[in-house]
Amino acid sequence: MNRLFALIFFTALGILSVPLHEAAAGDAPAFQTAGVRATLRQGIDRAFNMDYPGADALFRKAVDLDPEDPTGYAFQAVNHLFGSEAGFDPQQREASLEAMLRCVGEALARGEQRVAKNPRDGEAYFAMALARTAKFRWALRKKQPLTAAQEAYGLWSCLERAQQEDPENHDSYLLTGLIRYHIDHLPDLSRFLSSLLITQGDRRRGLQDLERAATRGDLLRELARSELISVYLNFEKQPARALPLARELQRKYPRNYNFSFALANIQSEMRQFREALAIARDLERGIASGKPPFAPQLKPRHDQLMGRIYFNQGDYGRAEDCFRRSLTDTADYNARVRVWSYVRLGMIYDVRNEREQAMELYSTALAVESGESIAKVEARQYLKTPYRRVPGS
Repeated sequence: MNRLFALIFFTALGILSVPLHEAAAGDAPAFQTAGVRATLRQGIDRAFNMDYPGADALFRKAVDLDPEDPTGYAFQAVNHLFGSEAGFDPQQREASLEAMLRCVGEALARGEQRVAKNPRDGEAYFAMALARTAKFRWALRKKQPLTAAQEAYGLWSCLERAQQEDPENHDSYLLTGLIRYHIDHLPDLSRFLSSLLITQGDRRRGLQDLERAATRGDLLRELARSELISVYLNFEKQPARALPLARELQRKYPRNYNFSFALANIQSEMRQFREALAIARDLERGIASGKPPFAPQLKPRHDQLMGRIYFNQGDYGRAEDCFRRSLTDTADYNARVRVWSYVRLGMIYDVRNEREQAMELYSTALAVESGESIAKVEARQYLKTPYRRVPGS
């Protein structure tokens, strides 16, 4: 999410108008029925196991149980977004995004109806924030900066009201944590404009929010844990803190290869190479089999994983070969793989004291469309200061 806040300054043009209803004295928050909540949890588990059609069926069931509750529609939207991001067929990815937009529209319409009747309905505000988050990511992918700015502003406004009216909804802290944490890592101008129009970047508070959602959250607890894995590993440089989270999520969701990739990367950073290579071999067998959810299109990601393992072993020749192989697939779904490979190649050239080539690779990483923003943070860092390997690491 972080790179997208660079566009928030468009809100200063006065294009936004997100009404926030005044709280009426005596109004009480609405609460979901136990059946809706249980069905949502089941759907989330299916989504985390990469069974997106199964998850959608359960979210539809939640909607049928309470058609006026915006939460089921919001989770449908997020599920379609994740399904699109995990897919490889361009037509299927677009169909998932179209379905996501329809669900976002339903969630926002139901949410506005709910808060019109009860301005203190924290659950409705949270559902609208979740739906706007999905549309925000869509707008970034589609290069629609005005829509992205509007949704970012709107989701933050809804989050503030959700936490004001329903402070025990710990799930909402996943979203505020991501926003606060990643604004703090934006380039200077983007960070300044975002702080004026959304909120101040705050690494410490953002991390606290994420940890709160990961330990006390309900529906979004596992998603908060998966985000913490990335934060601990890539930003905080504390792979040991990410390790138990990755192990638990891999155990709980064995079909989700993302957690296997994450665990192998963590173990590589901790120099647990035997364990990392064992997971890499399992992933390679899965990719070769082509059995869903695996697919041949994951091969560049596996090449990148092997490159990272070799890099951490100090075998830069084999690492470079792997990273360059990962760059051969130029499809949009592999943008994150490409940007990380360019960054790692730049680090290899810095180790070799070939600074000019390293800077060229970091610049190439920054130019990759839809690339992983965490990698771009590192690319900007190493453009300023050459990468130097810590002795003994």
